[in-house]
Amino acid sequence: MNAPHPPMTKQAGMALVTSLLLLVVITILALSMFRSFGTQEKIAGNLREKERALHAAESAQQYAEWWLLQGTNSAVGSVTCTAGTLIASVTVGQICNQSMQAQGILLTQVPWAAQVSYTPLGMVIQTSAYTPTAGNSNPPYFATPAFYITDRGAADDGKGEAYQIDAYGYGSAASTVAVVESTYEVQQGVVNRGGL
Repeated sequence: MNAPHPPMTKQAGMALVTSLLLLVVITILALSMFRSFGTQEKIAGNLREKERALHAAESAQQYAEWWLLQGTNSAVGSVTCTAGTLIASVTVGQICNQSMQAQGILLTQVPWAAQVSYTPLGMVIQTSAYTPTAGNSNPPYFATPAFYITDRGAADDGKGEAYQIDAYGYGSAASTVAVVESTYEVQQGVVNRGGL
């Protein structure tokens, strides 16, 4: 006896069409993922350069604050600073009696017309066109950081002199620059706060 065979049904190829559509979707997702990797690398590089510029600016700012506390630097007083005067020596500071804005110098347009340049220890400044090489993960900085100190007069607490310190620093390109500003008080001598 012959066993009855089930009736043959027509296959319309749905499994093939479904698997092809699934393959197309996975291919599109994979391509977009690989494309986003390049964008993420650029974003990470830009963030790194922004941080390097900020650290360079903060180094110049901290040096200016330290310089104010050395010897009688802040006791010398302020001078009239003029645009077009660049002070290149880090051993010589300058305290100006007018702000950069009063001179028409914009904080966002660097280098400033009047400034003190400061190169932190170990900082490498770019002297020629930089060409990245394999294994060189720390490119040189574009230019030397600088600062500007303005005498703001007596501090609000009446116990010292207030100074405004503006500083800027570059990353490895001219387009990557950071500007920072602080107000710093220098007190002269020892103050008895009532606890002695």
